[in-house]
Amino acid sequence: MAAGGEEGSAAEPEPEQEPAAEEPRSFKDLGVTDVLCEACDHLGWKVPTKIQIEAIPVALQGRDIIGLAETGSGKTGAFALPILQALLETPQRLFALVLTPTRELAFQISEQFEALGSSIGVQSTVIVGGIDTMSQSLALAKKPHVIIATPGRLVDHLENTKGFNLRALKFLVMDEADRILNMDFETEVDKILKVIPRDRKTFLFSATMTKKVQKLQRAALKNPVKCAVSSKYQTVEKLQQYYIFIPSKFKDSYLVYILNELAGNSFMIFCSTCNNTQRTALLLRNLGFTAIPLHGQMSQNKRLGSLNKFKAKARSILLATDVASRGLDIPHVDVVINFDIPTHSKDYIHRVGRTARAGRSGKSITFVTQYDVELFQRIEHLIGKKLPAFPMQEEEVMMLTERVAEAQRFARMELREQGEKKRSRNDDDDTEEAIGVRNKVAGGKKKKRKA
Repeated sequence: MAAGGEEGSAAEPEPEQEPAAEEPRSFKDLGVTDVLCEACDHLGWKVPTKIQIEAIPVALQGRDIIGLAETGSGKTGAFALPILQALLETPQRLFALVLTPTRELAFQISEQFEALGSSIGVQSTVIVGGIDTMSQSLALAKKPHVIIATPGRLVDHLENTKGFNLRALKFLVMDEADRILNMDFETEVDKILKVIPRDRKTFLFSATMTKKVQKLQRAALKNPVKCAVSSKYQTVEKLQQYYIFIPSKFKDSYLVYILNELAGNSFMIFCSTCNNTQRTALLLRNLGFTAIPLHGQMSQNKRLGSLNKFKAKARSILLATDVASRGLDIPHVDVVINFDIPTHSKDYIHRVGRTARAGRSGKSITFVTQYDVELFQRIEHLIGKKLPAFPMQEEEVMMLTERVAEAQRFARMELREQGEKKRSRNDDDDTEEAIGVRNKVAGGKKKKRKA
């Protein structure tokens, strides 16, 4: 569990490091073809990010790449543009495979491929768990140019879907490789490496260089170039980071106080368990906040629904487990709250990386209870700075405790109700409807919504 644990810099011979060139000013300077430069322009990508400046020219030369880049650094563009350019030169079906650790990230990468490749007719397919395999098999039978997949479900199709193989594959991308391996997808990744051509280009992107990632690098890459834009763990410069030291029994009251204090912002609140995410979402709704949960026990459609509502600013508070801490690009998160402190210090960096993206500023506030002091010290050690305390009015927080206790009671009753509903296998339990108890509380004001 210690942050230092298995991570370490490579003791092996290092992949050669690209010398820092004079910084190009546009995608065209990097060697990106005109039609793709126009696509970047449509997406509002005016100038390439650091990782794109490092990786794209090398990738266009046909080299394998290890990209070490912090979250929010424009990694998707760094591998999508070279792949699309190669596809333009030699059009072919089942051309590239992108492996990602989570379903949400897969959909997000797919959106970027579609947006960048729309003018050249690129087709991509997302292959992840939680979605009907039959429809996925049909999509694979149409032989898309790019497959974006989580390792488990892809292996499932490679083993069971008739006529589907990746023997013609030209590009393999492993995005968030450290996380793919931490989620114990090693066996699946090995199986995939065995059935794809050895003669291919491989891009491996990772926020951290762990021993497992080094092992994978040796197995999968040929003479790679290392493009590193952050050598040590760091958080973005424009991020203001704070902590609050609080007694654990008053966590909910402090949360409500902060949401009131910083009203008008959009929040991402991280909880450690699915259950706590759901409970806190219900609690906040009972107090009149527009909060929406996102966690692994929700069905895939509901997860995407939650994300889209938050992205569209229809909801201002997204409560999430670490399923949402990495890779998700939601441009307008103003404040990240670590309601439950992360047990792995590196997750802190990924969580707070949801705000202050692409040059904007943002705040993060970490709740530290009497049980979290050691974990918090580890985080400070990892990022190399002491965090300031967030200014608070204790007496104002205490004035909220009665209302919060009432809302806690209703949230518990609703959680129980939902549990019973789930057992009776009614899937319509997104807590988005004003169900049961809340109807009685709010005097029957119903918000009807099509699921």
